[in-house]
Amino acid sequence: MLPPSLFFSLLHLQLHSNSDKGDGSVSYILSGEGAGSIFLIDETTGDIHAAKSLDRERKSQYVLHARAIDRQTNRSLEAESEFIIKVQDVNDNAPTFPDGPFLASVPEMSDVGTSVLQVTASDADDPTYGNSAKIVYSILEGQPYFSVDPKT
Repeated sequence: MLPPSLFFSLLHLQLHSNSDKGDGSVSYILSGEGAGSIFLIDETTGDIHAAKSLDRERKSQYVLHARAIDRQTNRSLEAESEFIIKVQDVNDNAPTFPDGPFLASVPEMSDVGTSVLQVTASDADDPTYGNSAKIVYSILEGQPYFSVDPKT
């Protein structure tokens, strides 16, 4: 399969060998991480699809190997191809406050701008990929008496 014809869509690949005349004499075989469990191949058409949802926080990429073989002789028709499936991150984890809930008090007659409380949130999404793990702080109730720095 050098070069393979590859059509990409959401969790779907299609392999095609130049030796495949559509008569069913070619069988496509997939091996590697998740082959047969996460990624399934139709041995006749070369269609590959994900049978399970993928989560970048669990595994960011998969390495798969594909071969086209002659069904009668079991001989490879072309060299094995390697595919690296890179899983894109989505914002699937909400930020959390690991040290919360919080309780704070402020002395009566405190100056405007007095710091009352500092909180820290965390997000399990991958911070190196897009803005999925970006945290922006805001106050739902208490304005204009209290304010928050949206970045820290």
